[in-house]
Amino acid sequence: MELNDIYDEHRNLTGRVHKRGTPWHPGEYGVVVCVWVYDGSGHLLLTRRARGKSFAGTWENSGGAVKAGETSRQAVARELFEETGIRAEPEEFELLDTDMDRNMFYDHYCLHRRVPLKEIVLLPGETDNVMWASFSKVHWMIHTGKICRIIGRQFYRQEKALRLRNMTKFGR
Repeated sequence: MELNDIYDEHRNLTGRVHKRGTPWHPGEYGVVVCVWVYDGSGHLLLTRRARGKSFAGTWENSGGAVKAGETSRQAVARELFEETGIRAEPEEFELLDTDMDRNMFYDHYCLHRRVPLKEIVLLPGETDNVMWASFSKVHWMIHTGKICRIIGRQFYRQEKALRLRNMTKFGR
């Protein structure tokens, strides 16, 4: 059973917890984290959602819900490790932006890592494939429905910031 801290609309902890899979009440909010891993050469790391999950077979960036007692940065480090085997300290993640909907805050991060695909460790039942994709490939994948609309909208909002960080620097 997974528990999540409950926040108010100003993102203050309420001291109460929510049981995953049960409805959120009005005025209750949880936190979800997402991370774009980039290699510095114009590619983003994408994983494919495994069979049995919602949006199965579509590609996405890593992420998930913040568990009770975790910070957003601790959760993004845990989720990335669980889904890919990539280890990073919470302070290594750069916050791109935060948004919210009816019952959730979303923290969007990025992380610079060059990891060969053969070193990625996928989590059975969560992810079943991985790739480094160029920005043009991500656009094509969104257009053809290989990346779900929610992740596509997130990508478009953060694309400029990701491109700026993901360019090979001269003299590097």
